[in-house]
Amino acid sequence: MEWSTDILGPDFQSCSIEAAGRDGTVRRATLVRHRPADTDPPASPPVDFPAGKERSRGSVLFLHGWSDYFFNVDLAKFWTARGYGFYALDMHNHGRSLTDGHPGGYVANLDDYDAEISCALEAMEVDRPAGAGTGTALMGHSTGGLVAALWTSRHPGRVKHLILNSPWLEMHGSSLVRRAAQAMVGPLARVRPEAVLRLPERGFYFRSISNTAEGEWPLDERYRPPLAFPVRAGWLSAVLAGHTQVARGLRLEIPVLVLTSSTSANGMVWQEAMRRSDAVLDVDVIALRAMALGHSVTLERIEGALHDVFLSAPDVRAEAYARLSRWIRGYMDAPTHGEKGTHDHNG
Repeated sequence: MEWSTDILGPDFQSCSIEAAGRDGTVRRATLVRHRPADTDPPASPPVDFPAGKERSRGSVLFLHGWSDYFFNVDLAKFWTARGYGFYALDMHNHGRSLTDGHPGGYVANLDDYDAEISCALEAMEVDRPAGAGTGTALMGHSTGGLVAALWTSRHPGRVKHLILNSPWLEMHGSSLVRRAAQAMVGPLARVRPEAVLRLPERGFYFRSISNTAEGEWPLDERYRPPLAFPVRAGWLSAVLAGHTQVARGLRLEIPVLVLTSSTSANGMVWQEAMRRSDAVLDVDVIALRAMALGHSVTLERIEGALHDVFLSAPDVRAEAYARLSRWIRGYMDAPTHGEKGTHDHNG
């Protein structure tokens, strides 16, 4: 592994990963890690350190959403302050992994990400400090949440915890909408998978988070374009197939946390409600689909949250971090069965 200083600053390093998928195609992804200096300012919001906190509890791998990349420094600081190694993967055709000649955001099958995720986890194991905990959590946002859930179902035992931030588990409305969309896009995806679909893209979510608009987050528009990447037939078909798998039930055996906003705000014109709502997904149908993920699912619906709950207004994201902390104490920090103490499942 050849780590170099990342675009996020000296406390972050990144390296390229090349992994061959089941189809034999080699794809390039980028792994980012957080290595905080002792002089770093504390995480914001402050972390409630658990008693007897160690600096080596385990590690977390974060997967971004579609047409996105990893940039949330505060999220990395949150995890490392709790004693977890933090890593993020810019998957192929996204962010730091964009390549000339390849369509941004495109994937023909969601399991095309499997090899690079597995490779990232192997690299994290090699990078693990001596004496550090071996437990790994997989965390995903939006489409990255869908990818994380499906990867976990295909690779049982590889990670111990799954954390999903507004995962895109279903289309707006119901499965009927998904089936109708599959019927329309399926034939085109088979013959012209990279054909661009002329769908409306309003950019309201970007407006709510970018500090060049009405948000507070500095975004690199090369990696997170205001109107997102073009929607292509093969990509949408792949996402719809993933939704179908979730609807059938993934039967995950590990603890799962799902965080969403309490409300959605959609429409063709900007609404002030979009400042404190999910302007991308139907959170009610996501909450319903979350229950199909596995046998131990915690759902947290957060009043006033945006599509990425950890990019919400300061008071709202403080609440999101507080709920995440509570779940971590109950499921990740607690001793496992067979160790001294009992496992607290009240998180």
